[in-house]
Amino acid sequence: MALQETIEQTVTGLGYDLVEIERTGGGLLRVTIDMPYVPGAEQFINAEDCEKVTRQLQFVLEVEGAEYARLEVSSPGIDRPLRHEKDFERFAGELVDVTLKAPIGVAASAGSGIAASRKKFRGTLERAESKDGLAGWQIVWSDEPAVKPGQKVSKKRIAAPLQALGFTLDEIQQARLAPVVDFKGRKSRLTPAADSPTEII
Repeated sequence: MALQETIEQTVTGLGYDLVEIERTGGGLLRVTIDMPYVPGAEQFINAEDCEKVTRQLQFVLEVEGAEYARLEVSSPGIDRPLRHEKDFERFAGELVDVTLKAPIGVAASAGSGIAASRKKFRGTLERAESKDGLAGWQIVWSDEPAVKPGQKVSKKRIAAPLQALGFTLDEIQQARLAPVVDFKGRKSRLTPAADSPTEII
């Protein structure tokens, strides 16, 4: 049985979701787990969960004869990767970093002020409907410069328009929650001004 399959079966068998498996230098095998997504209920991985999965994986990997020097089981952290449809559903409305497999191209960038070679975007993840009527996803952002602490903003200043880029999961190379730290609480939702139009790319 392949290592990925062995680990996934073990983790899911204990009631957790497998987020990521990494092999790093020095023989480190890093396994990232999370609680299954239940709409309306937010649960978090704790040290006891990691210890429980570690003990079971050590036993299973020894039986399977898997080669590794050290095993590390952890929670996803603030830059959690988004890999599956259920991950996108779970974190809709959150601030995410998306890297496309290919640049957006000249046609998509025309009139938007965005470079045709751009592949990386940060914005709010939203459900969207594509031109052919299929459900997809979009990332919405504003190129409004961040306001520095203590900086005064003119009430007459016109807000930069919101822009949106639609994509499917097949088009993305990588997607993660944006690692934004706010000591007053995570502010990840983009709240457009009432008079800010949205430009769809």
